[in-house]
Amino acid sequence: MALNLTKGQRVDVGLRQVAIGLGWNPDPLASPGQGFDLDATAFLVGEGGKCPTEAHVVFYNNLESPDKSVRHSGDNRTGEGDGDDETIFADLGALDPRVAEVVVAVTIDQAEARRQNFGQVRAAFIRIYDATNGQELLKYELDEDFSTETAVEFGRLYKRNGAWKFEAIGRGRAGGLEALANQYV
Repeated sequence: MALNLTKGQRVDVGLRQVAIGLGWNPDPLASPGQGFDLDATAFLVGEGGKCPTEAHVVFYNNLESPDKSVRHSGDNRTGEGDGDDETIFADLGALDPRVAEVVVAVTIDQAEARRQNFGQVRAAFIRIYDATNGQELLKYELDEDFSTETAVEFGRLYKRNGAWKFEAIGRGRAGGLEALANQYV
C-alpha cells in the first residue's frame, strides 16, 4: 500500500529505478473551451543549487538527460482520463555524479495567456513507483489552493547517507517554467 504524503514529509525511497507519475483533472468551469496542459519537469540539481547544464532539465522539450539516467514520457496536453498523464523515469544509481537531487516541478503551459492557475486544477498529484514492477510507493496530492501560482515544486529526490529519499515540498510560484528555470539553471 502506498504512503500518502503531506507537505514537508520526508521518506526513504529505497529504490534505484523509479518512475514519477503526474496526474491532474482540469476544472471544466474554470476555463471553458480551453484545456489545461500541465507539464512535469525534472531539474537535475548539483550541490550549488543549480543544474550543471541546461541539458540537465528534463521536460517535454528535452526528453532525456545527457547521461540518459532520466527520461520523460512526453507531453500530455489534456489530463483526460485516470492515472498518470506524464511520467519521469529515473535510474538514480546512474545519475551524473554532479547531480545531488532531482527537483520535480509541474507548470501550466500558456498559463498567462489563458489566465490559468493551479487554483483551477483539481486532483493534481505526483506519485513515485517502482519502475521495474509498477508498485506504488508514495503519493503526494496537491491540496492547497494556489490561486495565483502557475508553477509548483511538488517535491525532490535527494541522497542522504547513501540512501535516496523524497521530500514533499508543495511550493507554488508565479512565472511558470521560466521562473523555475531562472532559479535552477
